[in-house]
Amino acid sequence: MGLRIAILPAGTWGTALAVPAAAGGNVVRLWRRTPGWTERWDRGHPALPGLRLPGNVEACERLEDAVAGADLVVLSPAGAGLRATCRLVGPHLRADAVIVTVTKSIEPETHLLVHQVVGEELPAHRDRVVALSGPNFAHEVAAGLPTGTVAACPDLELADRVQAALMTDRFRVYTNPDLTGVELAGALKNVIALGVGIADGLQMGDNARAALISRGLVEMARIGRTMGANPLTFAGLSGLGDLVLTCTVDSSRNRRAGLAIGRGKSAAQFVAETGLTVEGIATTRAAWQLAQKLGVRMPITEAIYRVLYEGLPPLEAMARLMARPRAHELEEVAEVEGPIG
Repeated sequence: MGLRIAILPAGTWGTALAVPAAAGGNVVRLWRRTPGWTERWDRGHPALPGLRLPGNVEACERLEDAVAGADLVVLSPAGAGLRATCRLVGPHLRADAVIVTVTKSIEPETHLLVHQVVGEELPAHRDRVVALSGPNFAHEVAAGLPTGTVAACPDLELADRVQAALMTDRFRVYTNPDLTGVELAGALKNVIALGVGIADGLQMGDNARAALISRGLVEMARIGRTMGANPLTFAGLSGLGDLVLTCTVDSSRNRRAGLAIGRGKSAAQFVAETGLTVEGIATTRAAWQLAQKLGVRMPITEAIYRVLYEGLPPLEAMARLMARPRAHELEEVAEVEGPIG
């Protein structure tokens, strides 16, 4: 017998995730805040044309109908809506429900990771949070194209449960105990994707793109190690895999925003014109402030921060990055002999 899985809100990614969630015979219930949305739903989503979800996926008008009795509750809001979503869900959760988070952000005001925000809002489920993260564009998952992802939780029994519930022959789920590393990787890759988009908008070339991706990964692992994450996590699907995808494919919101900035627009103009949520914009500030607090060097993140929040011209930001002092590539050498690049 399958599990009962609630996914909310049923945005683009939440709706797409219903495809693998339903494939194993689970009962999947979707909810979104828009009143009357079930009447217009017609088993699809406007951002996923052609999608027809199977009969074991239900659209619920009331949140409590979606969440009540659910074994797994998937939280899929943008970062800004995470706390509010937790507060809505809390009164209706089973005591033994597993919370699955797919949000990729760092809270700007507190610098908390997603599982820490959930822990504050849902303290009874603090140790029952599993992060699901990887190179997973919603439209491809909805279409049944193959991909891999990671279910991360220090309690591997819970991670295994999520793996078993969501894994299909097209949606391969790996487990990892490094919750902090997986969440950091998912959030920080959006920052680097903004930078890569800016460089491509400036027509800096393929070499520059490869260098920014490589050194961006170093920055991600560097702050991750400082926060207790396993550096190897950043070489996996939630790190390198998601980073490459987000930095190189034009359907990536963060890359598209970076391209627009490199071509002369501001981040605010891009958001206003497209109406898109670009998680990397807020995450850049949170990541830079967190790095400052922890004393971690993140030169690419700093450059993107100064472009977004201090008006530094993108060309000057690139010039500053290239003019930095000589450095070792390997950090274990640099820690002994000189500055880290």
